[in-house]
Amino acid sequence: MTRRPATPLPPPAERRRLREAALLTPVQLAARLGVEPGTVRAWESGRTTPRGRRREAYAKLLTTLAEPAGRSAPPEAGSLAARHRRSGTPVVTVGPEKRGPRGRREPVAPESSAFTQAPPSSPRPPASPAAVPSEEEGEEGCPALTPAQAFDGLYAFCAPALVRQAYLLTGRRDLARESVERAFQLAWERWPEVARDPDPAGWVRAAVHEWALAPWHRFRRRHRHPEPPLADAADRALLEALLLLPPPYRRTLLLYDGLGLDLPETAAETEATTSATAGRLTHARETVAVRLPDLSDPRVLHRRLAELASDERLRAADPPDVRAGSERRARFRTRAALAFTVALIGTTALALHTAPTRYEPPVPPGETVQGVPPKVAPGPLSQDQRELRDKLRQTLRDRLLHGPERLTPQSR
Repeated sequence: MTRRPATPLPPPAERRRLREAALLTPVQLAARLGVEPGTVRAWESGRTTPRGRRREAYAKLLTTLAEPAGRSAPPEAGSLAARHRRSGTPVVTVGPEKRGPRGRREPVAPESSAFTQAPPSSPRPPASPAAVPSEEEGEEGCPALTPAQAFDGLYAFCAPALVRQAYLLTGRRDLARESVERAFQLAWERWPEVARDPDPAGWVRAAVHEWALAPWHRFRRRHRHPEPPLADAADRALLEALLLLPPPYRRTLLLYDGLGLDLPETAAETEATTSATAGRLTHARETVAVRLPDLSDPRVLHRRLAELASDERLRAADPPDVRAGSERRARFRTRAALAFTVALIGTTALALHTAPTRYEPPVPPGETVQGVPPKVAPGPLSQDQRELRDKLRQTLRDRLLHGPERLTPQSR
């Protein structure tokens, strides 16, 4: 009886490419095959290989996706995916979203929160009137976005709102701007990872909040001076109430009541359990309500947080400056690593050059020979021994100068 040969499968990278070309998520592909999404990710990464009926079903589905009909998609989505796929630039989604009643993401109206701002679309290089779409251009004739243009678009969309959020978390204007710049510099260093993230705006927001709430900022010299107070007394009272909260509680209140995230998303971003996040939120609301009874209603608190964030005029740096700063920091770290490596190699070479080339055994301790004890090393001399030594030295010196005494014969 002969065993049936296994159905051939494309390489793991090709499997993932076919799924992404068909605009399918791992969850959707897993639903078609009747497996878990983690199983699909393991197949695409090469950690495991399907067998039996699952292998045949997976191979048949990949073959269907590889056909031209399997790549059919809506015109707009297909053209956008084609542009980015041909240029090698990942698709970036920066639009604000929220969870619907059934866990489905729904767009948030721009006027619903002052923490989000939609700037005008990023400028594109002008195309020639007689230009003909080529392979590097999309199906609609629009040039593909470069990584720098995609980053600038994400920065222009998120930076103003993130500066206001960081200001509510810290109460310091310079630290808020610095947190946004550092977070976007880190995002530019890891741009392939950030661009492929399902929520790049959330990735940057988490980095901004973590940098702004870092505890070591209190030891910096410029943060020892008080910040200029706000003009409005109500705004000052609200900001003081926020700053009295512990940093995790403050961040939870901002994410839930300020940005409108639901409880599981807030818990995931603050790296806490859902029950712990609910407790932090309740404690933060009670603390703010004790100091400001007018803000006991969450809807009123949300409106006041938005007003407090929008009243303060905070400007962020330009995207090219942020990218240039990220590249300078990367060059500095690279040079520092090279200098450390050269110093380590030089120290190792010096140690090898000055090290002994042969083994030198240590001097063994003395042993008793025929009852005679070993000679003990001389120790400190006593006063009598020093006087005797000096006398012997003086006698020896006199004999060397005057010579030995001679015997003279005498008559009887």
